[in-house]
Amino acid sequence: MTSTAPKKVVVFDYGFGNVRSAERALARVGADVEITRDYDTAMNADGLLVPGVGAFSACMKGLKEARGEWIIGRRLSGGRPVMGICVGMQILFAHGFEHGVESEGLDEWPGTVEPLNAPVVPHMGWNTVDAPQDTEMFADLDADARFYFVHSYAVREWTLEVGNANIRAPKVTWATHGEPFVAAVENGALWATQFHPEKSGDAGAQLLTNWIGTL
Repeated sequence: MTSTAPKKVVVFDYGFGNVRSAERALARVGADVEITRDYDTAMNADGLLVPGVGAFSACMKGLKEARGEWIIGRRLSGGRPVMGICVGMQILFAHGFEHGVESEGLDEWPGTVEPLNAPVVPHMGWNTVDAPQDTEMFADLDADARFYFVHSYAVREWTLEVGNANIRAPKVTWATHGEPFVAAVENGALWATQFHPEKSGDAGAQLLTNWIGTL
């Protein structure tokens, strides 16, 4: 009987994320996890997880200082999986607009991260999501599964259009807090969530299991 080695996942440590929480959640679902900012280790892992907390501009600055934008770009150009969480998702978009200041993101997707238009911010706590029917990210999860959010900013409009029938359009999941916002995106090798799967109990563990299954 042969055994399958666990998938190697790097939690990218660039100074802006709860890396220990992510490490524990990934280990729980059977991944071989390492926290590092080492270029070669991050490039060669089966999966790269990019966490993120705090301000968009500060996260981008820290990411660039750790050469994270190169690692993410080169992994994706080779079809190698990357997953962003919270601000680690937001920086994948073209722009972030906070406190009257616009910052450039990684521009993997067009769109702007803006303040949520809601009676109460931050959006903090458990919420459901509206995922597409053919989702891989939310496979084996009930429609009323709840995930843990902590954020004041979000992408409020999805602007990417795919005109080529041979290119698969990204799968976009939405949630609502005052208004609809992008809660998650599946785009080939690139997955991202606005919520924190590592803090979302069994539902988050199933989502991370689904991601590990794609590596």
